[in-house]
Amino acid sequence: MDMDSASSVVLQTLTQATSQDTAVLKPAEEQLRQWETQPGFYSVLLNIFNNHMLDVNVRWLAVLYFKNGIDRYWRRVAPHALSEEEKTSLRAGLITNFNEPVNQIATQIAVLIAKVARLDCPRQWPELIPILLESVKGQDGLQQHRALLTFYHVTKTLASKRLAQDRRLFQDLASGIYSFACSLWSHHTDCFLQQIYATDEVAALSSLERTLLSLKVLRKLTVHGFQEPQQNMEVMGFLNAVFERLKQFLECSRQVGPDKTCREKLEKTIILYTKVLLDFLESHPCAFIPLIQRSLEFAVSYVFTPAGEGVTFERFIVQCMNLIKMIVKNDAYKPAKNIEDSKPESLEAHKIKTAFFTHPTLTEIGRRLVSHYFLLTEEELAMWEEDPESFAVEETGGDSWKYSLRPCTEVLFLDIFHNYSQTLTPVLLEMVQNLQGPTNVEDHVQLLMKDAVYNAVGLAAYELFDNVDFDQWFKNQLLGELQVSHHRYKLIRRRVIWLIGQWISVKFKSDLRPLLYEVILSLMQDPDLVFYFILNSAPPVDDFEFRTEQFLPYLESIFGLLFQLLQQVTECDTKMQVLHVISCVIERVNIQIRPYVGCLVQYLPLLWKQSEEHNMLRCAILTTLIHLVQGLGAESKNLYPFLLPVIQLSTDVSQPPHVYLLEDGLELWLVTLENNPAITPELLRIFQNMSALLELSSENLRTCFQIVNAYIYLSATEFLQNYAESLCRSFCDLLKDITNEGQVQVLKVVEIALKVSPILGAHMFQPLLPAVFRGIVDGERYPVVMSTYLGIMGRVLLQNSSFFSSLLTQMASECNQEIDQLLGSVIEMWVDRMDNITQPERRKLSSLALLSLLPSDNSVIQDKFCGIINICVEALHDVMTEEPETGTFKDCMLMSHFEEPKLSDDEEPPTEQDKRKKLLALEDPVHSVSLQQFVYEKLKAQQALMGDQGFGVLMETVDTELVRQLQEFLRGL
Repeated sequence: MDMDSASSVVLQTLTQATSQDTAVLKPAEEQLRQWETQPGFYSVLLNIFNNHMLDVNVRWLAVLYFKNGIDRYWRRVAPHALSEEEKTSLRAGLITNFNEPVNQIATQIAVLIAKVARLDCPRQWPELIPILLESVKGQDGLQQHRALLTFYHVTKTLASKRLAQDRRLFQDLASGIYSFACSLWSHHTDCFLQQIYATDEVAALSSLERTLLSLKVLRKLTVHGFQEPQQNMEVMGFLNAVFERLKQFLECSRQVGPDKTCREKLEKTIILYTKVLLDFLESHPCAFIPLIQRSLEFAVSYVFTPAGEGVTFERFIVQCMNLIKMIVKNDAYKPAKNIEDSKPESLEAHKIKTAFFTHPTLTEIGRRLVSHYFLLTEEELAMWEEDPESFAVEETGGDSWKYSLRPCTEVLFLDIFHNYSQTLTPVLLEMVQNLQGPTNVEDHVQLLMKDAVYNAVGLAAYELFDNVDFDQWFKNQLLGELQVSHHRYKLIRRRVIWLIGQWISVKFKSDLRPLLYEVILSLMQDPDLVFYFILNSAPPVDDFEFRTEQFLPYLESIFGLLFQLLQQVTECDTKMQVLHVISCVIERVNIQIRPYVGCLVQYLPLLWKQSEEHNMLRCAILTTLIHLVQGLGAESKNLYPFLLPVIQLSTDVSQPPHVYLLEDGLELWLVTLENNPAITPELLRIFQNMSALLELSSENLRTCFQIVNAYIYLSATEFLQNYAESLCRSFCDLLKDITNEGQVQVLKVVEIALKVSPILGAHMFQPLLPAVFRGIVDGERYPVVMSTYLGIMGRVLLQNSSFFSSLLTQMASECNQEIDQLLGSVIEMWVDRMDNITQPERRKLSSLALLSLLPSDNSVIQDKFCGIINICVEALHDVMTEEPETGTFKDCMLMSHFEEPKLSDDEEPPTEQDKRKKLLALEDPVHSVSLQQFVYEKLKAQQALMGDQGFGVLMETVDTELVRQLQEFLRGL
């Protein structure tokens, strides 16, 4: 690209690319895309964004195209990579001067220089750091700031590289420039402090900006630039200086005037100081040990004593609490259970912590956390009054609370309580004791205090297990507080609900549950509390102590109120939680839910439609549908007009929502099949989604196989006729690259197909059977795979002998062996690997299959007769039980008729698929043929074929002990 002629053309095109008119914009963007790979294009862009006379939007766009080009074409191995000559020229042009007047463009230029540095510095760009350092020393304010900005982005980028060689290079860089970075930070910090106390806010703001940038550089150098930072005096000196600087900055916040920009920048700098400490602690816990004492003194002083009054702010308090928390729970600071095994550093850190956290200090921290930081603010109370639902959502994890004080305070309380429970338990119990009995509704302060103390007792429930008789407290105190109906007391009613929710899985007698259900019913009708109740303490059905019979009297009322609430709420999070509670209820009461779900069934299609843009809500709907189908059983077929399109969408990998919905969609598909009484064309059609799902080979593959099996159990003929061919193709592809466990899953599908329909199954899965045959002959090493191979071949041999004969002929031809020779190899391997089969059903199947070869005058079969009898005796031991009264033996696997099982209240009723399996078992030779009788008949037939003398000779090939055991089993026949 000729520079002179190209500049004006590129400039004009960039100008058009900033247009709001799409007719002008689109062709310009296309032209710029075509130029991306042209030599010289990026040199033209560099000249354009360095020309401060041009339009800012055009220059901004030029920087962006340049930055994108670095990502795509700067590496040597990239397609259309930039030439080394042009890159050399561009590198030089990027650091010719640092005088960009526009802040946003200056930042983008700094970022793109850092991108090049990541790839080229220091080897191809050794001059970058020296030029930056020289420019930072300059007197020109703008140039100094821009160079410092670039210096920060370069340092940040180089520090993020994680390869060992890159880390060594960064450590070399850090050791070379650390002194300069410290002096630069110190200089700008001193300038700022002088200027702020001289009330020169304009100059102070400029110095503060440079302080912030130089501190960012030091943060990266300190945390990532030294392998053993504790051995570097400058690093430890800087970290110790951080505490003094923090105090100075906090104090000087009193001097800052009403200028919002200056105060925000100051607070940002204070937070950055705390990040230096937190990052260093996280990356170098052992090197941080000399700083533990000072860190704790500093943080506790500002957060838990009057020293912080008037100078602290919320984000700073959060950071201080995080510092305390990280020191308290750091594993590197805890001695081993066996003190002799502890590292010296761990013992030293533990000693420092123990000396600091004295009884008075812990008591004050515990009391202050509860009585000050746990108190609800007026702002929070006002929000609750204004919008109860939004308040409940926010308090239980809304994004705006992510970095807020309350959750941070609660986590710190939990960590300190866990580590120092012996000291803090009496403190908390005393606070509870002081608040016994109902609180005066006019005493707002006491109400807030009780809320805070109850919050602490709920958070520490597991720690307080041995110290609080919660059942008595519930009956004697909490129950009464729930019944105080005054509007102002809702604060305590809300907290008591939450408190019970925390303790119910820890310590709560099941006998008290009916009383709790009564309370729940009244609370769910309280508009002030219902959202908080649902989001914090769902009806206690999701725990081990739940008893269905206790809950059933309240089921209709509670379920009706839940459905009513689901319709009323507007927040997506609330709807999801209500659906979760509904799902829990349905799951626990199972078929007992059937009389009450009519309204929910009618409402869910509307909710699904409304939630088109909310995939997480749709996931909650899918979960509810799963439990609903399980609860409705065969009656769920009435849901199909809604249910099947939902399954179709959720499991279609060509639809974007599948990313969120697939796992739950597959589970819903499976339970729908399991509870389906009869196949429908629509349900059969959904299987068209399966081919693409099998290609994914994802973690959902097991569920996919279960779905395939469910279709076979449901309607083998229709299903296999429609989909066996495509399934075979998918399975063949899968078996090329799949684990042994995955291979077993594929083979089980074939085994089930043969079990349900021996003739059709063998025909439809014929392409897979030669591999099974070869696996047996070759002696597959993985026992579970071999067991499955033998299960499949047993089905074919026993129930489709003509197909087995044709398969044997085919394999003999492929292996260039005689048919009898190959059959002998199969029987020999079968006998040899019988121990691989662990399931009694398959062991009996193998016996029946091999016995089905008798009677026979085939010399090979007669040669393997001993092995066949050996397998039969083993199987007889597996399946025969002796009748104590008669002394005769009975095959315990025989099933004569199907009975509906009698269920207790806690047992789930059988699904339609369970019933299909039972009916299938009645026709399965494994469950319908007596092995004892079958052995007897086959031996009699062999005797008739060979004559008594010949049969006697054949029996002599069998071990005498085996013959004795066989005769014992056959006694009485």
